[in-house]
Amino acid sequence: MTAFNSVPLSRIFRSGIFISMFVLALLSFPEIAQAQWQATVGAQSESLGRQALAFLPNELWIHTGDNVTWTFDADEIHTVTFQRAGQIRLAFQVGCPGFAGDGSGSFNGTTCISTPPLTKGQSFTITFPTAGNFKLVCLVHANMTGVVHVLDPSQPLPHQQDFYDDQAAEQRKSLLSDDHDREHRHDSGHDHSAMNAVMAGIGEVSANGGGFQTLIVARFMEPTKVIHAGETVEWTNFDPLARHTITFGVRPLNPVAPVNTTRDTDGALHGKVNSAADNVHSGVLGAAPQDQVSLPAPPLGVTRFRVTFPNPGEFPYICAIHDGLGMKGKVIVLP
Repeated sequence: MTAFNSVPLSRIFRSGIFISMFVLALLSFPEIAQAQWQATVGAQSESLGRQALAFLPNELWIHTGDNVTWTFDADEIHTVTFQRAGQIRLAFQVGCPGFAGDGSGSFNGTTCISTPPLTKGQSFTITFPTAGNFKLVCLVHANMTGVVHVLDPSQPLPHQQDFYDDQAAEQRKSLLSDDHDREHRHDSGHDHSAMNAVMAGIGEVSANGGGFQTLIVARFMEPTKVIHAGETVEWTNFDPLARHTITFGVRPLNPVAPVNTTRDTDGALHGKVNSAADNVHSGVLGAAPQDQVSLPAPPLGVTRFRVTFPNPGEFPYICAIHDGLGMKGKVIVLP
């Protein structure tokens, strides 16, 4: 007690101020801790038919040590994948290889990291400990890319989270509203209704400073066709990226391979549906990848499928890839 009484009150007061300032500094420390950024994967219309295959936004500037959480906002599956520079792209069933399954991970450019295919409501967080410019891809959709610019903390960031939120909303609106009337009309180059033809999906690929973004319309245009016995219906995939199928009967275990089809002389596949018990499947329909300089030219893709209906009846069909999004149709065959 004597020792305490011997300490001047002014020193005690100054010490109290110092301790208070130290505590306040500790409490404010999280303001300079690693930042947490938010982005979105995919977007869709209320009907699920219009799918934005895009990272929203698809370009971010952050500091080393920061992390980004991507939240998936579509029923169509996507991945968030960062690969090593020059790494060969693998199929989404394989990953890069393998998947990070615990909801978070780290990427510094030396080893790849990929989420498994995820859908609406799921999220994944990646921390970036090393400066660099890192390409972001979706393993399910080739023309769905982005970039994360990781800067040294000494460098200022050009944007804050509210900017990215606004940009993501603008990109989402632009993609989902783009050329909406194409779902309800055929221009002179696409109108084949007199030929019993159906557009099996449409789409559009666009680009910005961060990479590629894609809109797909997972719908059959004029999904119900009324024909007479003996006539043939032709489906054509007009989408530059997305693959679709025309599937009658049981869904095949392997959607890639055709079932009960022949090939016409112009390269289109052809099937025959005699009754509702028949299983006829087009396999995946879609354009070949675009030619690239200094790489072998890919062969033509199969974009058309024809089915002949010898007998009257009602014959429902689906896209075996996107029927969960509502991509379904029906052929009504009259005598």
